[in-house]
Amino acid sequence: MAINDACFQGDIPAAYDRYLVPILFDSYAADLARRLASLHPHRILEVAAGSGALTRAISSALPHAEIIATDLNQAMLDVAAVKHLGGHVVWRQADASALPFPEQIFDAVTSQFGVMFFPDKERAYREILRVLKPKGTFLFNTWDTVENNAFAKAVVAATDALFPDDPLPFFRRTPHGYFDAEAIRSELERAGFQSVTFAKVEKTSRAPSARDVATAFCKGSPLRMEIEAREAKFDVLSRVTEALEQTFGKGPIEGQMSALVFTAEAPRQA
Repeated sequence: MAINDACFQGDIPAAYDRYLVPILFDSYAADLARRLASLHPHRILEVAAGSGALTRAISSALPHAEIIATDLNQAMLDVAAVKHLGGHVVWRQADASALPFPEQIFDAVTSQFGVMFFPDKERAYREILRVLKPKGTFLFNTWDTVENNAFAKAVVAATDALFPDDPLPFFRRTPHGYFDAEAIRSELERAGFQSVTFAKVEKTSRAPSARDVATAFCKGSPLRMEIEAREAKFDVLSRVTEALEQTFGKGPIEGQMSALVFTAEAPRQA
């Protein structure tokens, strides 16, 4: 992962929450919250919470649970805190690889599309295991390949065509670069987790227009920094919008999404 891939600063958090969250994240947040609610946890840690899509879903599904939502980027948490004023959520800046919490205090740890951004995944998994109670649960999801996610595939194809000699690798490298389920299972087991299971979850993404999708990807993610670094002499957002309209049409559009959901258990106390 490139060092800037986890940097969601400046105008990116607001665009992320306005466009990417409803287009890509809300339906998967509902799925994770439902799975988490079935475990009846009392104290939950969320890592890589972003602008709070999953946090809001968990808060609704588990109104009596104590939720601590963390993210590496304070700017993302600032957006999240403004949108969610629930009294049982605490927002805290934290690095998943060095969690500022005592051992064995959470019933569950969860993350939505965040683990791909951990520079040292096994180290982060060991930290998550450290703060989980014995038999506690780590529940998270990660994107499937670019090819299995229609909007991401179309945006990547469009930017590849715009910059054939200097392509933009962000989405293939990080958001859609961590999809080998067996390899992820092995990393979790090496970190000390047991009973690791996974499932592929497919959903349909919907957006009001192709421009909304182009804005979501080009303005609401670190892809924006890759675009700006190229100093293009043309309007990249307009060109990507045109490419998406050719693929999906004008007006409201939809495309298939695919993700992997993992459940891992902390061992019983020795």
